[in-house]
Amino acid sequence: MSRTLLPTIKDLPSHAGIRSTLPPASCVWPLEKGSADSRLRDDEMRQQALIDPYPADDWRWPKRPVIFISDTHADAEAFEASLVASGGVQLNDTPGQGRFKLTKQGKKAEFIIGGDCLDKGPSNLQMLRSLKRLYDLGARVTLLAGNHDLRLMMGLLAMQQKRHTGNEHLFARMGKKVIPLFREVFDSWPERNWLKGVPDADTCRSLLLPADDWFERFPAHAEGILTEAGVARELKKMRSKASSFERHCLNAGMDIRTVYAVARHCQRLFLHPKGEFYWFFKKMQLVRRTGSFLFLHAGLDDVMSRDIAERGLKKVNKRFRKALHKDLFSFYYSSLANTFRTKYRAADLPLSDAGVQQIHGCGVRALVHGHINRTRGQRLALRQGLLHVEADITLDRNSRRQEGLRGVGCGATIIDPGRHIIGISNDYPFAKVFRPAPLNPAR
Repeated sequence: MSRTLLPTIKDLPSHAGIRSTLPPASCVWPLEKGSADSRLRDDEMRQQALIDPYPADDWRWPKRPVIFISDTHADAEAFEASLVASGGVQLNDTPGQGRFKLTKQGKKAEFIIGGDCLDKGPSNLQMLRSLKRLYDLGARVTLLAGNHDLRLMMGLLAMQQKRHTGNEHLFARMGKKVIPLFREVFDSWPERNWLKGVPDADTCRSLLLPADDWFERFPAHAEGILTEAGVARELKKMRSKASSFERHCLNAGMDIRTVYAVARHCQRLFLHPKGEFYWFFKKMQLVRRTGSFLFLHAGLDDVMSRDIAERGLKKVNKRFRKALHKDLFSFYYSSLANTFRTKYRAADLPLSDAGVQQIHGCGVRALVHGHINRTRGQRLALRQGLLHVEADITLDRNSRRQEGLRGVGCGATIIDPGRHIIGISNDYPFAKVFRPAPLNPAR
């Protein structure tokens, strides 16, 4: 059997109708340095090493295809191209975005949107409208919470609350990446008298940015919740964001009073039951499981592994929704939020062997997530013996430009009931195929 092509995988989705170079054939999922033991002879053997000690018959596969697309970061064109690349939708003949319909495969599949729909640009509002179109077509859609999405929600919620050490930095914490959204909203309602009834600049500044003494108050407030490294990282991050936020707004053509007015309008759009995008946060979940696969935005820690194993996903998702409307500080620096923030850094809550044993014990064999972007398509990695399918393939054009990637990103990760995982990306010449079973049993 060829080590490059897998002609036995006949069901790669059709990519017709999108302006992107996508792989016409598949290969055994190549494993990068650090994914598994590099001393093993080839990718097939290293794939098998990734799933030991769990044999292939220990894995439970979803009954319907799962299409996972994550980290679209406000690029509606990339999102729709990825839907087409997955085989789940096809474009209509009429031009424009939001003009697609479900394919036969899409009607069978579950679409899991892995979070970070917002920020960076260029089309936050159209991205949300394209996602809403998928719901309106009757597709099975699960929307997961991403750190960029939740930062917007918490920044808007913090404006409504009495200011204190735990919340007064949350608006500025959104940083410069939220400014394209604010500019889009400002440009989309040109008839509004934006500054009517808006306070003066100093008042707006005091309502949106942390006070100068916040940096002295924060460590004591965070004691017992954040690690020492976590406190240091947060202070460093906030010094940069708070000092530069107004300048970035001015560079986008909005002074602090305009930003305050636009943020108030975003509250109506996202937080009010009659707002156009109220559904977005309402539908959001923290985790989703199907078969042996756990889907989330970023990763796990020991506390969340135990909660999932002992309480189950339904209770975890319910606790997530309740926590969003309580103390924002306690939520954002908790194990719940670590699920959409962690990159397994020293400042993040730890995942140890004990946590992996907990999650393995309840039947989870792999995490499928975004958050850690990759420039050569999806990646497989082991963390403390737990298989991670890293599926953030750098879709939005602003990030791609910064990383030297061409054009609009496009791709999807498919968990197929035929007992394999397919990773499709226009940044890799083949569709990567991973099967938790020996590819040549006779060997």
